[in-house]
Amino acid sequence: MSVDNCDGNVSVPLRNLLNSVQCIRDRVRGKQDTRSIMKTVLALSTVYYWLPKSQGVCMRRQVRDATVEVLEGITQLLEVILSSPLQSLSQEQLTSTGSVWSACDRFTQLAKDNKSAVLVVLSSQIGVVKDALEEVEQAQDPFNDVLDDVDADEPRDNQDTYWSEKDRRVIGPCQGLMKASAACIRKLTSAVRANGDVTTAQNLSQLDDLADVVKEISPGVDDLALCLYPPMDYIVTLPHPPPTPPSLLAHTHTRHLMLTKLLRLYRSSHVCGESELTWVQFLNGAVDHNLQRARELIQQDRGAVCLQRL
Repeated sequence: MSVDNCDGNVSVPLRNLLNSVQCIRDRVRGKQDTRSIMKTVLALSTVYYWLPKSQGVCMRRQVRDATVEVLEGITQLLEVILSSPLQSLSQEQLTSTGSVWSACDRFTQLAKDNKSAVLVVLSSQIGVVKDALEEVEQAQDPFNDVLDDVDADEPRDNQDTYWSEKDRRVIGPCQGLMKASAACIRKLTSAVRANGDVTTAQNLSQLDDLADVVKEISPGVDDLALCLYPPMDYIVTLPHPPPTPPSLLAHTHTRHLMLTKLLRLYRSSHVCGESELTWVQFLNGAVDHNLQRARELIQQDRGAVCLQRL
């Protein structure tokens, strides 16, 4: 069986994968000899390579990761068996066997097509963005500030542990960019679930592109959140070229570029219907507004020279 004769149907190679995984699980559980296990492992590896790339990169990556997890578990189990005395059953062998079983069982939860695989990616990334946003919101809670019981008229000795008034003003639009990121991924998830299609190569490619951009957004949001903790670092200066732009502005500018890219890809993809155009325009405006507001607030104290570096 080859990629060329799959005719767009990925169910057969996936079913073969599941059959191979079940054989591995049964033979490990039945304490079969390592030769029999390795024969089935070879079959598993072969079937994975039969999966057609034309069915979507996102799904193939998830199948690849699951396959590697099974193979690594088998490798660890065999190493434990080889290092154990003959006719013995150690706790380490039982633990390694359990790891192989768990890895095999997870195959039943794999996405069956690229649309489902992309939804898995989007779901995981929205969780990262929400966590970063919640951390910043909780950090601003006055009940979380151990210095709040200090008399307001008394100077604080360690100014690195709290936000200045300027910091708090700048945090607002930065949070706005983070909220826009969460909204973009959330809306995109709903659109993919409702309109996602895997019947053409173009549509499959569009789904993969959207997933790739979203995977770049979420870690960037986390980095932006870290920049908002006191003391906020507005400018980073290196003693050698090229000149480094203000770190906080650099992060907000990058978030703006990535969100704009995601919205542009979404708008031109098959998952964007007429009913979604309104919120795409709204989010574009929100992203632009928050970036401009952040730049203006930093410019008030840092000057226009810093902004010219961007």
